[in-house]
Amino acid sequence: MAIEIVIDTNRYRDFVDGIPEVVSIFRATPKINVPIVVVAEIRAGFAVGSNIAENQRVFEAFLLRERVEVMLPAMDTTRHYATLYRQLRAAGTPIPTNDLWIAALVVQYDVPLYSRDRHFDLIPQLPRL
Repeated sequence: MAIEIVIDTNRYRDFVDGIPEVVSIFRATPKINVPIVVVAEIRAGFAVGSNIAENQRVFEAFLLRERVEVMLPAMDTTRHYATLYRQLRAAGTPIPTNDLWIAALVVQYDVPLYSRDRHFDLIPQLPRL
């Protein structure tokens, strides 16, 4: 596989847990994009966990890898967010707010999302891995 991806929180967790399929994809991917919302969700999980220092150390090392980039929203992201919000609301299928931000970034940059969350399937224009 030679494509870049955007990861969701659950796929980072799968990677750290050593799930072979996920580790293989992470290793084969030339660029791993991590939305800032995912960074916040991961740090929030550490904050209420029992191994904060070690989890933070491993995560910081991951973020420093050359192939890993943190994705930040910009003004254009807000337009995608609003469009997706309207679309999902009209369909009666809202998704969690953080995931809406992730979806907006994915649609904006047209990079496949790697996530286990099925509610992303409600967005047909969202590329998935």
